[in-house]
Amino acid sequence: MTAILLWVGAAAILLVTERQATKPASALVAFAFLTACFLLVVGDLERATLLALILALTLVGASAVKHHHSGMKLAVADLALTFAGTIPFMLRQYRRTAALTIAGAVLLFLAALATLALVRGGAFAVSTRLLILAATAAALYALWRVNGGTAYRTDVTQQKRFFSFFMMSLVDVASWWPTGGLRMLDVAATPLPLAAPIPARSEIRPDIIVIQHESVFDPRLYGLPVDDRIAAFLTPKDGLNGTLHVDIYGGGSWQTEFSLLTGLSSASFGPDSYFLFKKGVGRFRHSLPGELAALGYRTMLSTSCRREFMNYDAFYAGIDVDERVFSDEFPPPFDLATFEVNNSDAAFFAATQGALERSIDRDPAPRFLMALTNFNHGPHETRLVPPGHYEDERRFALEALPDGNYGEYCARLSETADSYAAFKAALKTRYPGRPMLIVRYGDHQPTMTRAIEEARGIQSDDPRQFETFYAIEALHFDPALQSVPERLDIAMLGTVALQASGLPLDAISATRAELIGECGAHYMATQSERKNRFHRTLIDQGMIDLGKAAPQAAALPERA
Repeated sequence: MTAILLWVGAAAILLVTERQATKPASALVAFAFLTACFLLVVGDLERATLLALILALTLVGASAVKHHHSGMKLAVADLALTFAGTIPFMLRQYRRTAALTIAGAVLLFLAALATLALVRGGAFAVSTRLLILAATAAALYALWRVNGGTAYRTDVTQQKRFFSFFMMSLVDVASWWPTGGLRMLDVAATPLPLAAPIPARSEIRPDIIVIQHESVFDPRLYGLPVDDRIAAFLTPKDGLNGTLHVDIYGGGSWQTEFSLLTGLSSASFGPDSYFLFKKGVGRFRHSLPGELAALGYRTMLSTSCRREFMNYDAFYAGIDVDERVFSDEFPPPFDLATFEVNNSDAAFFAATQGALERSIDRDPAPRFLMALTNFNHGPHETRLVPPGHYEDERRFALEALPDGNYGEYCARLSETADSYAAFKAALKTRYPGRPMLIVRYGDHQPTMTRAIEEARGIQSDDPRQFETFYAIEALHFDPALQSVPERLDIAMLGTVALQASGLPLDAISATRAELIGECGAHYMATQSERKNRFHRTLIDQGMIDLGKAAPQAAALPERA
């Protein structure tokens, strides 16, 4: 009786952490399975229950931390990230969170040791333990199937059901089992015929300069005011602009880069999405730089990262980016040691301008440039803007939201706006007759926005956490588009840029352009059969090489 009461009490504690009392079955059955696993090892229900509760609370805590920093809950597939640099990154960038997390883990570990040493109960026969484990495993699997199998994935961004979500991902073996290739979730069985290529609407072949502004979003998204400088930067009066939907929150910039460059959602690749720059090398044979290279463009990358970072060199080479310039290769007066302390946009834009000018001077052919900044990356409790710089802008921000992190964000954003304005002005002066299309966007929101959510009473699973901005500006020519979608998914931004340039679109980009109307605002979350068939076409034509992994049709995450 004591063991049963203990289990009921532990289950009740766990249900409170689920934050969804109306659907307790998944959590209860999953907890019963977890208890049965420990029961098989320790032999008595008392210790098995307490150990199961300790592990369950550990999962809840880890999932809550992940949700705070990424906007998504913990799944079994995420455990691989532990060995891909996540822990060192957290220790380096978010020391306070890391320290609290480690302290909590130590306490739970001590509780587990105390349970093993001090608690004793009546032992179960091994045959009985095996029977209980088999029964609970079967019940958990049956519940997973009854609830739609992979349908649990649709609430990956919701701030509830941390434990049951993780346990359902455990049952979803296909979502985490290692493969020799790539997984793709939204692929139909039959292909979609490609649209006819679209001819050029102009004889102009502008340079296309894509700038990814690290962790930049529009504060007006949350009702916060901005000054005229920031407004002109985010929504230039002479440009095209809108709200951009991205797949990530808080980090993982390469996933946004991937989507822009390939026209595919990184989220389509499920547990492989984090590793696309490693597992995806050479597997994507249609890309924005590749399409432009076929039109005679010279393609280049300028990044604030070192050459060895995240396999960037190999991935960008695999999508036809020929000239790749990294921060450890910028010539003087660029100072790498100083830059890696402050990641100044002023220094980066000056170095990128120099690299672009040297490239054009060697060969005047039209250019595609991908430029990756890093100035506004968190943590924002670290002051990177020196005293005496942008103090008025910091005060303006703090009057709107009295939070030091937000003040630092806006001070950095002011430097970004000025640095970009100087970069654009220099290009206009240096190349007065050369047409250029500049495409800019934010890769994701910083975790600093959690302070905005708290101050404004906004839930941390609000869909706005996956929204940033995009802007398109034309220099020395009139863009071929008069308007752009007010809301656009990052996977469609490259196609919209091609439309604005007036360049011809090949059959793949023409087909993607036709899909903008039905899935341009939320690419992955859109239940579009035509999109899924389009992916099948890309696979069948060898444009996406999944290798040994079989494509999996699955319910898609909702990020509307």
